[in-house]
Amino acid sequence: MTAIKMCGLSRECDIKAVNQIKPEYIGFVFFGKSRRYISPEKALELKQLLDKNIKAVGVFVDESVEKVAELLESGVIDVAQLHGHETEEYIYHLREMTKKPVIQAFRIHSHDDAEKAVRSTADMILLDAGAGDGTVFDWSLIKNIQRPYFLAGGLDCENIAEAVRTIKPYAVDVSSGIETDGLKDIKKMTVFAMAVRKEDES
Repeated sequence: MTAIKMCGLSRECDIKAVNQIKPEYIGFVFFGKSRRYISPEKALELKQLLDKNIKAVGVFVDESVEKVAELLESGVIDVAQLHGHETEEYIYHLREMTKKPVIQAFRIHSHDDAEKAVRSTADMILLDAGAGDGTVFDWSLIKNIQRPYFLAGGLDCENIAEAVRTIKPYAVDVSSGIETDGLKDIKKMTVFAMAVRKEDES
């Protein structure tokens, strides 16, 4: 079964929606320049409302190791997603502070990018087109990857079935594709999840 991550949640109604839809993961964005940014304090409030079976992922861009570890260890998030220029040394130091899982994101523009992603020592990898800009990259670049990965980048209700069917990722990661006017849309969230699960069953 393809896991689902719905990223960029920021409101109580978003949490109520995912508690009904039950994706495996949700994401809180802690990058200050993102329009989806929320504070750790707000994230904690939302986490306390979240179904215990759903993992909360914190999205970071070049944040200090100490801050990431603090949010993991305090239970604000269950998983860290590194979306900046974090190095293998960074991951090593983070692991010295916490045993919680780490996802490392990679922008895929070439076969070399895909090979670099495969070599990451992070627990999981995420393959994206860019920095959350909602565009799709060339999926043929990752067709030979054997390692499980999260597929991100421009996924929406229209193309998600094809993505699951053709490249069979471990998980799919969606944000702008389930929004209307910049806010999460429960109808789109529901349709997206149904499309993934229907494809898995076929």
